[in-house]
Amino acid sequence: MKVLAIAVLAACAPPQTASDTLNDTIRGYNEAMRWERFETAAQALPPKERIKTIDEWDERAKDLKFTEYDVVKVEPRGEREARAQVKISWYLSSEGTVHQTHEIQTWEKHGKNWELVDDRRLRGHEMPGLAEPLAHDDDDSDTKNTQANATKN
Repeated sequence: MKVLAIAVLAACAPPQTASDTLNDTIRGYNEAMRWERFETAAQALPPKERIKTIDEWDERAKDLKFTEYDVVKVEPRGEREARAQVKISWYLSSEGTVHQTHEIQTWEKHGKNWELVDDRRLRGHEMPGLAEPLAHDDDDSDTKNTQANATKN
């Protein structure tokens, strides 16, 4: 009887869309990072990077602690890429001061799965293990070009 009830509920559930899967993956990754479940978080990485990255995260977690995260926005860029802005509150055990950092996570769809292919600081405190922004990020250069053209006209 329980199997029939589960089958009926599953049939009645709305189908997952690509954005539901992406949002679930983003939240699952960040939640796993917050609670230091690195093997779980690493499932969102490209397979070749997982083992090396788990070791790095584990080493860094001796001092770096996440207190909370907030997915600020998710911007799809076509059907196979998206960027997520995530606000992270964190501290170093050796310091004890809580910092906030906004990061941009770049996600790509490979098959049915979304993979985190890049994460960089957008603003806020520099955070150990998080890459700095690129000097010429696509979004920033578009904004600067638009502003420069508006000034000329």
